[in-house]
Amino acid sequence: MALRKNAKIEMIRRVPLFGGCQKRDLTAIAGIADELAWPEGRVIAKQGEKGREFFVIVDGSAEVTVDGKKVATLGAGDYFGEMSLLTEQPRTATVTATSALRGLVIVDRAFARLLREEPGIQSSILATVAARAAANEATRPQS
Repeated sequence: MALRKNAKIEMIRRVPLFGGCQKRDLTAIAGIADELAWPEGRVIAKQGEKGREFFVIVDGSAEVTVDGKKVATLGAGDYFGEMSLLTEQPRTATVTATSALRGLVIVDRAFARLLREEPGIQSSILATVAARAAANEATRPQS
């Protein structure tokens, strides 16, 4: 069953990267999110590969592994790959569906186009990323 527009917007709203965005911005972001499905056992993102998508899990579950070791379990409302929208760095983990899984997917090209067309979204996201970086820096031990 496909998500309704408001449900997509609500799922996008819960992602910290988009925390500073207004409803209009969230609606635009949700508008470029495609809903896809994966069977149990399917690798959705592979460690070391270039990431080009960001995912929000609608329902189902997935396992996150780093160097073959399980580090987390994801479920409805969880997300991964957000840094792939902002950088061209390789994926830092593998994510595999552990059940039938549905999710929202935003690809980097559509996201880059949206940021060019809606600079207010870019400003909101940049402010969020800067705040997260500052918080991480404040908690890092000083040498």
